[in-house]
Amino acid sequence: MSGIEISRIRNVGIVAHGGAGKTTLTEAMLFDAGAASRLGKVEDGTTVTDFDEDEIKRKMSVSSALAFCEWKGYKLNVIDTPGASIFLTDTRNCLRVLDGAVVVVSAVSGVKVQTEKVWACAEAEGLARAIYVNKMDQEQADFSRALDDIRKNLCPTATPVQLPIGAHASFMGVIDLLRMKALIYQSELTGKFSEGEIPPDQRPMAEQLRGALMEAVADSDDRLLEKYLEVGTLSHEELKSGLRRAVIGGKVVPILCGSAVRNIGVQPLLDLLIELFPSPAEHDAIAGVDPRSGERVTRESREDAPLSALVFKTLVDPYAGKISLFRVYSGVLASDSSVYNSTKGCKERIGQVVLLRGKNQMPVPVIGAGDLGAVVKLKETGTGDTLCDERSPICLESVGIPHAIIEYAIVPKTRGDEEKMSSGLHRLREEDPSLQVRRDPQTKEIILAGMGKAHLEIAVDRLKRKFGLEIQMKTPRVPYKETIHGRAEVQGRHKKQTGGHGQYGDCWIKLEPLPRGAGYEFVNQIVGGVIPKQYIPAVEKGIIEAMGEGSLAGYPVVDVKVILYDGSYHSVDSSEMAFKIAGSLAFKKGILQANPTLLEPIMAVEVMVPDECMGDVIGDLNSKRGRVLGVEAKGKAQIVKAQVPLAEILEYATQLKAITGDRGDYTVEFSHYDEVPPHLRERVTTELRKTKGE
Repeated sequence: MSGIEISRIRNVGIVAHGGAGKTTLTEAMLFDAGAASRLGKVEDGTTVTDFDEDEIKRKMSVSSALAFCEWKGYKLNVIDTPGASIFLTDTRNCLRVLDGAVVVVSAVSGVKVQTEKVWACAEAEGLARAIYVNKMDQEQADFSRALDDIRKNLCPTATPVQLPIGAHASFMGVIDLLRMKALIYQSELTGKFSEGEIPPDQRPMAEQLRGALMEAVADSDDRLLEKYLEVGTLSHEELKSGLRRAVIGGKVVPILCGSAVRNIGVQPLLDLLIELFPSPAEHDAIAGVDPRSGERVTRESREDAPLSALVFKTLVDPYAGKISLFRVYSGVLASDSSVYNSTKGCKERIGQVVLLRGKNQMPVPVIGAGDLGAVVKLKETGTGDTLCDERSPICLESVGIPHAIIEYAIVPKTRGDEEKMSSGLHRLREEDPSLQVRRDPQTKEIILAGMGKAHLEIAVDRLKRKFGLEIQMKTPRVPYKETIHGRAEVQGRHKKQTGGHGQYGDCWIKLEPLPRGAGYEFVNQIVGGVIPKQYIPAVEKGIIEAMGEGSLAGYPVVDVKVILYDGSYHSVDSSEMAFKIAGSLAFKKGILQANPTLLEPIMAVEVMVPDECMGDVIGDLNSKRGRVLGVEAKGKAQIVKAQVPLAEILEYATQLKAITGDRGDYTVEFSHYDEVPPHLRERVTTELRKTKGE
């Protein structure tokens, strides 16, 4: 057995936009619970969960971090998530394995775009949620304004369970609306407080908000509503138990307040998490698929059930190796055991399982159902994989990986480091699956793709720091292609006399345009043996090689039909090589006579934007030679569908962020090739020739 009852486990994520105070709040929670000996600061790089060098350097979370603590006999697994939108995939993957989320909102700046995004993710996962209004001690902090912002942008039925006492420099505590007590804090950052009576000037507001809380709880339960309508009130026990059911059911979202940096209002938050948030045992059985039969199977959250665990994150340390973070949904995951990876179809040997508190590891014999932990140096297992009992296999739904929205070409600064770069990128992708790496077959560039420019810059910094590899990023080349508009009939003749056998090959071909996307077609119309059959494949081979470099800017030629219809040969001097050269010469001559033109890749783009930004986004797409195909409503947002040349949207992630205030998202995928407009063709081809020359 794991040693802790599943009913006494709480798995909670701390989520919000960057700068709201998530890491500081997590630090205060760990300190108050005795899991940290001092109250660390983000500015000093001394917090438990921001331990990565990139985080210390940038003073922001760039990766989610797991830390556990104990509070009043309960175990809390807390995941501090990054706030920047470029790391939303990491946050979403963590929410996938949690049971609740604390959404941090700044009392100064209110609800930001990223907060709306993570709120939507938590709602989609069906998590219990609470909101912590932070920074009540700062100038311009306004609880009422933050409350209005929350109800407008997150949840119209969010309900305060606390009221601040004072504000700005005079902020000293909170009013507990459940017990109608004032909690007055000391000034030594200990998190300790004394209970007292509510200040007389705040009692009317406190009673009004308590009444609103009681109504919200009664509305969530028919039995309580009936009593409330009859009696006009609910007992403390009824209010608390009803609130717990409402929070777990997502019908009520409690709002707390405080100052994480001054450790005010943190212990009441810990109390709320153990009293109102669900344990893993209170969720429905996890569903998956039997990898052998393909049938749907479920697992109850019990330690005596067959093992099922999901790896939701991977950390890569150049010294310690790969660390796999997982949630056990059923059964137990024991040290020194063998498990089955049903995603990869292979066995894995489990060494030592550990509990994590930031970068610190605590070895334990087993990790049981409902709990979170980690294991070091799994060989095959990656993020999203399921570990289970081979005798009762199950494959859980994997965490999702979004489409990358920005790409850069990368080259190592030192020649000969290509293999080292490939190995380093592979290890980075184990840690961050939202990074994507590919080689463009046409431009021959290595492309690094991700969720934003800063995302890629952090990846490049990590390559240097972890693997001693310096990388240059540059805008990728657009994979243009060439084709023809007209027709041509040309001769390709290769004749060379040497001391012995000479070389002789002669062919006549016709070039004709094909419909866009048709590719290439070769037609053999030779009759009478004017070119022997054994040389015809050589002619085609020469043509195909010549198609690799067009006449305008040296890009591949496509959508061309080649008809071989005449030629001649020499019984002694003809050879496959001679006819291959003849075919190449004929094609190069013919392409110049067939009115060549340049093609560019056109991308299918879907941009999701708020209503008020739609006009600006459509105008910007039009300025990029885009063709808007339509607009669809999706919730509070609009989805603009368009086709845009790739050359115009290489930096679109940054531009869209500026246009929408980081409230827009987009996906992009290849659609088709189309002709570069005549007024741009000469400028583009001149630039391309210059680039290729360099």
